[in-house]
Amino acid sequence: MALPAAAWRERVEFERRLVHASGTLYPVPYLLGWLSWAETAALLVASVVLVGTLEFLRLVVGLDHAVYRTLTREYESDSIGGYALYQVSMAGVALLASTSIASPTLAIPAMWMLSVGDPVSGALGSNGPREPKRRLVWVVMFVVCVAVAVPFLVPAFGMSAGVAVAVAGAAAATIADGAPTIVRGIAVDDNLTIPPAALAGMVAAVAVVG
Repeated sequence: MALPAAAWRERVEFERRLVHASGTLYPVPYLLGWLSWAETAALLVASVVLVGTLEFLRLVVGLDHAVYRTLTREYESDSIGGYALYQVSMAGVALLASTSIASPTLAIPAMWMLSVGDPVSGALGSNGPREPKRRLVWVVMFVVCVAVAVPFLVPAFGMSAGVAVAVAGAAAATIADGAPTIVRGIAVDDNLTIPPAALAGMVAAVAVVG
């Protein structure tokens, strides 16, 4: 039996948040010493190929596959789904951390600011793709992002510098999450913007205090 529209939407949003949270596991094999960071980045690039294929089948071929029905919202029906942009941003940050630009110490918090912070922020209230989030959501998002970053950055840079770097990354992630990014009249999904914004904030802070 089909679910009423409101119940269906609530289920989809819950499943989207579960998928968001599951991305927290991406760097875990690296943290446990099971994979190198290069292997971690390669797996994430492979995931981009997979979701790219799914989006091609949906948008070009017209295949209404199960991933689309489960993970996309109405406004994504004719554009790339947020789940695909999520994979792109995660892989992009992982690749940058394989170069001299950044490091896994910075990349993992940036990734977790999306996988942990964004679902928490989304659970506190809904908003349209062009609408800023409420002030409370900004505060909670910022606190969560600082909390996921400090355990990595304080050991790496010391208390004062580590907290400063965490705050810089959290502030950038919070802005990317709370303020809609509009490019040529098109709202850019925060799944794409949160990790690179957070990483850029932390890289800039390291250049100043690290």
